[in-house]
Amino acid sequence: MVCGKVEKARYAEGSEGQPTFLYMGGAFPRHTFSARIAGENRGKFSFPLETLEGKTVCVIGKIQRDASRAEIEVSSPAGLKLANIK
Repeated sequence: MVCGKVEKARYAEGSEGQPTFLYMGGAFPRHTFSARIAGENRGKFSFPLETLEGKTVCVIGKIQRDASRAEIEVSSPAGLKLANIK
């Protein structure tokens, strides 16, 4: 599990798979971590993922490397929770 503030949420509509990225630890391209939601999974969420920008969330899943940064692929709402960190 990785928790942090979503610095930027970006729907990459023109990219393969039309993913949405939630960048943490800085805005793209200087982020240290990202959560990736494939376009085919966007409809599983009951809210626009872009509304998470500025909020602290916890991402649950296997951490993988994307280029030089850590990333978790989120495939369902169960893998993404709003955090109650104060």
